[in-house]
Amino acid sequence: MTRLTGLVTDAVLLTLASLTIGSLPPAVWQQLVGGEPRWLDLLSAAVAAVCPWAYFAACWTLTGTTIGGLLVGARTCRPDGRPLGPVRAAVRAFVGLAVAPLWLVGMLGVLTDRRRRAWHDRLFGTVVRRTSVGLSPTGRGRSRPPVRRTGPAGRIAR
Repeated sequence: MTRLTGLVTDAVLLTLASLTIGSLPPAVWQQLVGGEPRWLDLLSAAVAAVCPWAYFAACWTLTGTTIGGLLVGARTCRPDGRPLGPVRAAVRAFVGLAVAPLWLVGMLGVLTDRRRRAWHDRLFGTVVRRTSVGLSPTGRGRSRPPVRRTGPAGRIAR
């Protein structure tokens, strides 16, 4: 449910951004100059169409998380904790957007995988980890620093 909440948050933000990018420049041009040039309509539409892919690819490459991920305290990385890298992030974003309904069905994989990976996580060799960042008022779902237990003579027990 956490991942779905983050995804819905990102979808709402991207819908608003795409609508703004696609319609605002031609509307401003219309008000200032009069008439809408066809090239501006096409350019605005193209940028609006690329915006979701660029958002996910850039976020996963630079920070491993999106605004929705920050909200719920989730970060996408490789199983060893390393960042995705630009190519893996770009391809993961492209496939996710190209086959969005299948991507959502693939989220069912978290119910059967002990590491809670969706089908696309298995495909791209990624995991989604909890972070200490998140806006959960109860603190649930946040990772805590490891507890250091000491054994006899103050040595750290393993």
